[in-house]
Amino acid sequence: MGEFTFYVKQGINHITDINGFDHMLFIVSLCAVYKLEQWRNILVLITAFTIGHSITLALTALDFIHVNHNLVELLIPVTILLTCIFNVLKPQKGKSLISLNYALALFFGLIHGMGFSNFFKTMMMGISDNIVFPLLAFNIGIEIGQLMIIAVFLIVLVIFTRLMQVRHREWMLFISGAGAGIALEMIMKAAGKV
Repeated sequence: MGEFTFYVKQGINHITDINGFDHMLFIVSLCAVYKLEQWRNILVLITAFTIGHSITLALTALDFIHVNHNLVELLIPVTILLTCIFNVLKPQKGKSLISLNYALALFFGLIHGMGFSNFFKTMMMGISDNIVFPLLAFNIGIEIGQLMIIAVFLIVLVIFTRLMQVRHREWMLFISGAGAGIALEMIMKAAGKV
């Protein structure tokens, strides 16, 4: 059980590491359009993202697909920027809108999974045994870390929208604007490496 716990902790540490804040920023940007009472929608959204990144993390880690990591490092902030733009430009209501959010989270999750795979492959370097068990544990750790990020996000959301009476639209615009600005800076940095 110690090995399983080790890989779960690695997944949690990877997603919550402030040096790899791009995944945190993406999760926060995804959730920015939702209100506290829509927490179930947030969980479904994050599950769609998890399905996406689990697929490509597994395929890349098992060497079924090969990726240009510099290109992936460029595409990750592009997903953040597109999410922030979508937050601002889309209509705020409707079931088809929620379905579109889930589809985008799933698709963008595919890109983020390729980013996770780089760390996972580095961690597994020199280990020739079956990597399915560590891969599962690592993915579980990423999911736990994402839920921790969402919990903090929801607490901050309550502080601003309930206690400080900030209108939700203003909250969403602030989060999306800040996310877009940071993503643009990341894109410019990553573009020089591709």
